[in-house]
Order: sequence, then C-alpha cells, then structure tokens
Amino acid sequence: MYIHERKDWPRFNWNRELFAEPLADVRHRQGRLIGHMEALGFNLRQEAVLQTLTSDVLKSSDIEGEKLDAEQVRSSIARRLGLDIGASKPADRNVEGIVEMMLDATRHYDQPLSAERLFAWHASLFPTGRTGMTKIRAGAWRDDSTGPMEVVSGPVGKEHVYYQALPAPRVDGEMRAFLEWFNANADSDPVLKAGLAHLWFVTIHPFDDGNGRIARAIADMALARSENSPQRFYSMSAQIRQERNAYYDILEETHKGTMNITPWMEWFLGCLGRAIDGSQTTLAAVLAKARVWDALAGVAINDRQRLVLNRLLDGFEGKLTTSKYAKLAKCSQDTALRDILPLVERGILVRNPKGGRSTSYALAPLR
Repeated sequence: MYIHERKDWPRFNWNRELFAEPLADVRHRQGRLIGHMEALGFNLRQEAVLQTLTSDVLKSSDIEGEKLDAEQVRSSIARRLGLDIGASKPADRNVEGIVEMMLDATRHYDQPLSAERLFAWHASLFPTGRTGMTKIRAGAWRDDSTGPMEVVSGPVGKEHVYYQALPAPRVDGEMRAFLEWFNANADSDPVLKAGLAHLWFVTIHPFDDGNGRIARAIADMALARSENSPQRFYSMSAQIRQERNAYYDILEETHKGTMNITPWMEWFLGCLGRAIDGSQTTLAAVLAKARVWDALAGVAINDRQRLVLNRLLDGFEGKLTTSKYAKLAKCSQDTALRDILPLVERGILVRNPKGGRSTSYALAPLR
C-alpha cells in the first residue's frame, strides 16, 4: 500500500519534538551563511549566486540522468541576472527552460504558486512536448493514457518499480489541496514546510515527466521564503545529487510507509544542513577568484585571455592545451599559443612538466 491509498491521506505527521534542536541548528547556520555572504560586497555576492544557481540547475538535471552543458547554463543564468561574464555560449531551448523555471521559483518566491505557474514551468522544461523520443502532455496534468504513472529503474524485463502514483483522475483535486496548503500561512517552520512540499508534490507526481526537478524547485522556493531572500548561496540539488541513492531509498521507504513521515523529514533536514556546509566550497572558490583578479589588476589582458582564465578559475576539467584554448576562445591554435606565452612569462600560467605534443598549462599558485 502506498501512502496516497491510506484513509488518512494526506494528513502527514511527524515527531516535532525530535526536530527542535536540529532545526534550530540549521536555522542558525542559514542565518550565519547569509550574514557572511552579505558582508562580501555586491560583486562577490553576485558571483556566489551565479555559481550556486549554475550548480543547482546542473545537479537537479543530473539527478534524473540528464547532462546539461555547464557553459550554456552559466551563460543563461548570467544573462538573466544582468552579469557580464565576457564571451558566452548561447544556450539551447532545454537549458533556457530549466533556468527559467529555477529563477522564477527563487526570484519570485513571495508570489503564489498556482496550477498555471506550474504548467508554465513544465512547458519550459519540455519545449518540444517530448521527453527523449516520447511525446508527453507538456504544460498539463498527466492523463495516464499510456498506463499508470510508475517510477521504475533497471533494464527492460527486469524493471524495479519504486513507486506507482495515484490515478490521473485524482490529480486535479489533489493539486488543488496541495496548492492551497502551500500558499497558506505556514503552520510550521518554513524549512520543515520545504521538506513536506517536496515530498507531497513528488507523491502526487502530477506530470508525465519532470516531477523531481519541479519538486526540488518548489522546495527551493519554500527555502527562499524561509530566508526572505531570492539569493541562493547553497544548493540542495547539488547535495541531493551527492546522496542520490539515499534520496531514492528514503522516498521509496516513505511512499510505502505510513503518514508518519519522521524519517523523511529527518533526512531532508540533515541534507539541508550538509548543503549549507557545502556552500563553504563555493565561497572559497569565489574568494580565490577575486584574489587572482586583484593580483592581475593593471596587467593588460585581452578578451580571449580573460575568458579562458575565468574558465580555469571556475573549475576547468582536465589540462589546458593550445587546442582546448583555441576551442574555448574560438581562435586558431597559433593565436592560442600567442595568448598563452605572455601569461606564462608573467607568471599567471605555468607549463606542466610533460612537454612536446602533451604540453599543457595550469594556473600558477597565488603568491
């Protein structure tokens, strides 16, 4: 029996006393992080937001097995935030769609969540009306025309059914109840409301596809409400991606359990705490990047060099070679080498030990 089949659905309950101390600790860390970020100054704060949102979009899709182009995501977010990151890569419709949804959820967190808004999010996720080769109902509740909505994994013939959602005829009424609750004044701490919203939405599973990504966007929206701020400095999706197996396990356990969802709320709160702790990595990267550009103040650098240096500072994967430089900067390999050599001479880049055709370069340690 799934929880949506129980007579007491959807009267969720949990051990509130159990969460008093952990919730206070997470709220304290939330406040401390926001205070720390506010002290950085506008430019560094915007860079932190850009990095966080980029990670959030990439990892939320990655959880579902969809790999997005990081440069396209970063470019799309930067443009919408009004940030100049130099030469940028045009984003395709799929990237633009998920960025649109995530930014609408967090930047307009204080506006009501409605069926129409959810339909717009869903349509933006699936601009072609297809998921892969399969046609779906984009921007509308599912109708189960191809059979019951099931969450499955594994090879054909050996599928494991994690969950079977409630029948399509119930979706509209269930979503009305969910939206009424979500938009009402909080009857519990907004952080706990974020955890319940995530679970409740994904339990209804109202769309043909994209339910996980939308559930995480709704949770982010509720967390933005808890902080009364559109600026995101930590990524729940990035943390969930790290704990993906545990995430699916606790969802399966909860969906097959009772209306006492204490284990789910405990896991969500712990995951949130670990996401906040993980923000220190983003902060360290932002500060390191700022120190590098401070050290380069007054050094003549062209647009191509600036673009590639920023990519290196943002966590470039692998080693920088002339061919990779040429691809990033959209120039010839001869031009790439002419750009690289002055950076080596000035001590901005260092040549890695292996030479010849394998010659590669890296950022020099900051002095």
